[in-house]
Amino acid sequence: MPLCRVLEEKHSIYVDHNFPKHSRKEEGYRYRVILGVGGNIGDTRRRMNHLWHYLGRLPQISRIRSGVILRNPPFGYLEQNDFDNTVIEIATSLQPRAFLRLLWRIEKRFGRCRSFANAPRTLDLDILFFENRSIRTEELSIPHPHWNERVGVMIPLGSLARKSVRRQYENLDI
Repeated sequence: MPLCRVLEEKHSIYVDHNFPKHSRKEEGYRYRVILGVGGNIGDTRRRMNHLWHYLGRLPQISRIRSGVILRNPPFGYLEQNDFDNTVIEIATSLQPRAFLRLLWRIEKRFGRCRSFANAPRTLDLDILFFENRSIRTEELSIPHPHWNERVGVMIPLGSLARKSVRRQYENLDI
């Protein structure tokens, strides 16, 4: 059963069986990557759990760990539902551009349609960090621009550093 903690009126943290989670080691893969994961159409927390399992079946990557899920308001285009956001650390041997193409295929598989900037979406996957690389092209910016200004990244990212996040939330009222 998911646990919920309201941080303030507009932000809530959710903890369930896959978020946060520490999975397996990244042996055999060259790079570590932090993904930003978000969505605001349909049952996004359920979709994130499906994504966690889907990622576990891909031979190109190895799941390492995930953060808590944060419910937070949209920015940019404001006439839409709140977002659920989390982060997932993975290992891969793919180069950044090939990895980005894989993420686009995953988004499409999970029903993502790109209609306009900041539009509502079923699933949004962003490369926040790719090892210690810095890349600036038209299609790819690493580290992700403004990652440190987004609460939907900072809180889940901070939870990766905590070993017992679930224990912190076990006694909360849901």
